[in-house]
Amino acid sequence: SAEAKALLLRLNEINAMDKSKLDSPEKKRLRKEVRSIKSQLSQLGGGVYISVGALIIIILLLIILL
Repeated sequence: SAEAKALLLRLNEINAMDKSKLDSPEKKRLRKEVRSIKSQLSQLGGGVYISVGALIIIILLLIILL
């Protein structure tokens, strides 16, 4: 989506910045911004996640049933 592309573009801009010249409060603000962008991206992404344990159980059930 366009919103996700804009957020990724902002993350790339932040990563390309020269952070050595920033003072501590500015670095802290950037870290907070990066965290919020990453959380927004994860909410936009959605998807289904299967844990490793659940995946093993599913495979074992398939082996037993087939």
